[in-house]
Amino acid sequence: MATKSKTPTYRCTECGWSTIKWVGRCGECQAWGTVAEAGQSTGVRTAAAAPGRPAVPIAEVDATLARAGSTGVGEFDRVLGGGLVPGGVVLMAGEPGIGKSTLALDVAARAAREGRRVLYVSGEESAAQVRLRAQRIGALADSLYLAAETDLAAVLGHLERTAPALVVVDSVQTVASAEVEGAAGNVGQVREVASALIQAAKAANIAAILIGHVTKDGAIAGPRVLEHLVDVVVQFEGERHSRLRLVRAVKNRFGPTDEVGCFDLGDSGIVGLPDPSGLFLTSRDRPVPGTCVTVTLEGRRPLVTEVQALVTDSAGGSPRRTTSGLDSSRLAMVLAVLTRRAEVKVGSQDCYASTVGGVRLGEPSADLALALAVAGAHRNAPLPQGLVAIGEVGLAGDIRPVTGLPRRLTEAARIGFTRAVVPSGSLTEGRPPAGVRVLEVSTLRDAVDAALGWGA
Repeated sequence: MATKSKTPTYRCTECGWSTIKWVGRCGECQAWGTVAEAGQSTGVRTAAAAPGRPAVPIAEVDATLARAGSTGVGEFDRVLGGGLVPGGVVLMAGEPGIGKSTLALDVAARAAREGRRVLYVSGEESAAQVRLRAQRIGALADSLYLAAETDLAAVLGHLERTAPALVVVDSVQTVASAEVEGAAGNVGQVREVASALIQAAKAANIAAILIGHVTKDGAIAGPRVLEHLVDVVVQFEGERHSRLRLVRAVKNRFGPTDEVGCFDLGDSGIVGLPDPSGLFLTSRDRPVPGTCVTVTLEGRRPLVTEVQALVTDSAGGSPRRTTSGLDSSRLAMVLAVLTRRAEVKVGSQDCYASTVGGVRLGEPSADLALALAVAGAHRNAPLPQGLVAIGEVGLAGDIRPVTGLPRRLTEAARIGFTRAVVPSGSLTEGRPPAGVRVLEVSTLRDAVDAALGWGA
């Protein structure tokens, strides 16, 4: 009796999703061109071999070899958890022109000035272009070596010849290996290049910074395994028209992932901002309707941020909802709760909401400030000067507590705010900072009436 031939199986090279027929797009991760026929098992098994170095008790491992060293940029050290670790690989991702190369070149120059040998590999720009940028931002150093290469073998050769303490590859998607089919940047090439660079960095105990591209939806270009291979993944955020840049740790094997670094990108380079709260406020002589200040937590850092709203009559049949720096679905929810629970009828009017300074607010604690700003714009009544509002708005019209309220109020008091509207029962532990009058509210209607009537 003849045996039936086995049906071939196709598998996604990125996420491992399998199917019985070939498709152009993965049904799990939605990646294009990653589904290929899975290889059949040949029955060959890897034989055991003598290890290159014997296993040692964990207590005898020298932990000083993995001690982080400062990069000289305080905000970057905050995100990395103390600095760069020898043998650690950092992946920096962000949109074009957001400041990745500028920050990496600045870090490389600071390390070179401390006497360490640094190799900067540029796959996107010529050596002369990188030299001009280094001159503009003051990043020239004798121990900083520059190579413009796109061939993986040549890059590994530079690593062996230079023997640096730090290597920067800009970017990993522009380097290609002659041993792998396809153009630079495809899934196979990125996987091979990243694996080879990571293996070389860990074998020679070299700290490495890999700069990566992002797709149009903000995800890191290349296979998902790239993020699993590296030790640290940091993401650049910021608007093109704004000088503010936020560097956020998405993954960190050496420190926390709840830290955010703030930078100012200017003509002379990128500079850390240890105290960025003033960038998100508008200076004015008198209160203006439709504005409210909140304190958000970016990682462990409290940031005082102003929320602005404008409510106007709709010119068409369908009212518009436009946001900048805020989640549009969050605005729609707050407007619905205001209309139903607080008698602020804005359902048929155009509503515009924005933040100041290009900062993006995704934390629910900004709900109360957004609601008060919309209510003030609707009634054309300004909120009292020196007031901050912190709290999450529920669908039932209740104001929910948020984490880290004492830290938020302390930051507001440091900036000069004297009044605060907070959820009821939030101050059971400790007292508010000196000079700050706190009003606790349990519902959105009470918050609107109290805030707009406070000091009137």
